Amino acid sequence: MTSPSLWQPLTLGRLELEHRLALAPMTRNRANPDGTPGDLVAEYYGQRASLGLVISEGTQPSADGQGYLTTPGIYTPEHVAGWGKVADAVHENGGHLFIQLMHVGRLSHPDNTPHHRQPVAPSAISAEQDMFTAEGPKKTPVPRELSVAEIQDVIGEFRHAAASAIAAGADGVEIHAANGYLLHQFLAPNANQRSDEYGGTIENRARFVIEVARAIADEIGADRTGIRISPAFPLGGLDEGDTEAVRAQYRYLVGELAKLDLVYLHVHHLGDDELLSSFREVWPTAVLVVRYGRERDGIAADIGNGLADIAPLGRFALANPDIVERLRTGAPLNDLDPATLYAGGARGYTDYPTLTPA
Repeated sequence: MTSPSLWQPLTLGRLELEHRLALAPMTRNRANPDGTPGDLVAEYYGQRASLGLVISEGTQPSADGQGYLTTPGIYTPEHVAGWGKVADAVHENGGHLFIQLMHVGRLSHPDNTPHHRQPVAPSAISAEQDMFTAEGPKKTPVPRELSVAEIQDVIGEFRHAAASAIAAGADGVEIHAANGYLLHQFLAPNANQRSDEYGGTIENRARFVIEVARAIADEIGADRTGIRISPAFPLGGLDEGDTEAVRAQYRYLVGELAKLDLVYLHVHHLGDDELLSSFREVWPTAVLVVRYGRERDGIAADIGNGLADIAPLGRFALANPDIVERLRTGAPLNDLDPATLYAGGARGYTDYPTLTPA
């Protein structure tokens, strides 16, 4: 059995949640080649709907936003139709769907995108990362720096993607401003070396993230808009500086985002609890916290100590479609099969056993 704090209901914007668990966003590479999620994707998310708040894998708002093979999009009519089936499956099984909007920026390769163009980024600085392509691993190329006008275009793409998510039947969207992708790149001094209004100072580096959040909230409602951040995560070759630099950047960013009254703040947390506490002090709505390496007995810790309202689950939920029942009853958990994380097909995706066979 787990802490009673996990089983308290919560109002999240327009949603009534029965408990404090959620599905964390996890890339699974099962979309069709054109980025449309198919029936298998709908089955996967429907299986995990008991988690209540189901946050989808990263979903590109445009062709430029794609970084990996067979990741889903949410910018064409076909994408909307595919996500409609996912939303239906989640709703039919009692859950609520938020689609995570992820523009990868420089973490891409022309081989993996529909138009095969050079990636875009805040500055023309390569991530120097290995990117898996159909021909095997290749280094991410030097990206093209976005002009100020193009930045406005990207904001428009996010707005359109959010509207498309709602048109598909999703309950909201999560803005991915974390884990080394485009919005996070604007926050990191070693990736953003601009000298205009989108670079240089703390305020300027935060501007793009804030403008994306404002545009989406204006389009679909702040009560259907969440955002994810990952302070000091060095993913994708990012370096945000020392502890004090990170704290200064994110205290400003979160303080400004708090004014928008977004429905939640999702923190992929590296361990600076002082910083996390400062977010809690200013954030007006729900806070979600994910920690790397968190074990079963630590799932409720941040809720119990007041740092979080919701505990999203990653690998536990991936390997256990009925993770809610297993945690409620103290049942053993399935082990994760790492070899099938991105392999495609049903194996390691929709075939994990449940306590009660379907």
